Amino acid sequence: MSALLELRDVEARYGPVKALHGVSLSVEEGSIVAVLGANGAGKTTILRAISNTVRRSGDIVFAGRRLGRAGPDAVMRLGIAHVPEGRGIFRELSVWDNLRLGAYVRRDRAAVAADAERMLGHFPWIARRRGQAAGTLSGGEQQMLALARALMGRPRLLLLDEPSLGLAPLVVREIFRILAELNERDGLTALVVEQNASVALRVSQSACVLEVGRVVLAGPSTELREHDAVRRSYLGY
Repeated sequence: MSALLELRDVEARYGPVKALHGVSLSVEEGSIVAVLGANGAGKTTILRAISNTVRRSGDIVFAGRRLGRAGPDAVMRLGIAHVPEGRGIFRELSVWDNLRLGAYVRRDRAAVAADAERMLGHFPWIARRRGQAAGTLSGGEQQMLALARALMGRPRLLLLDEPSLGLAPLVVREIFRILAELNERDGLTALVVEQNASVALRVSQSACVLEVGRVVLAGPSTELREHDAVRRSYLGY
């Protein structure tokens, strides 16, 4: 595998407050990489830096191309889909309209229709709720809809921010099961920010731990699961 995404000495700030301090990491094509850390560690800021929705410096290279000053829309068109914390669905629109919006830049109508059907295979409840206002869905259904919508763009890289936040354990397991299935079967590449270290380390191939805007640990997920500091701080044993 080769690196699809590379961050090299990336710094980011909100006004005078620096949130990232020289972060470097890579995401191999066809892999899932987890970013772990406590609240305020800078995890979400990494994803925002990639999507260029925060002031940043350093190099971010995607598929061999420096993102530079590319805006969020240009980043998306390059093949990076960002599912933000809080899901970002359009609450007044129907479930089906939300799903279709994920493919709004595509012109291959037959392929879009086929992908919509494929999403129903992963999320069969969408067929039953297609006319329902998205804002009336449960939290777990909204998270799944946001994921399905992102996948409708056929991204080369999925950025997933705290998908388990506020959800029941059963729903969390289902979301990560689908993510693992997409990775194994379709080769989906994903960078996942997650506080639930246990589930994130199970589904990912590699991971890093962020503390106060700095990467303090990185390596294969199997090794991080056995690391004393990770076990004590994030796995609870």
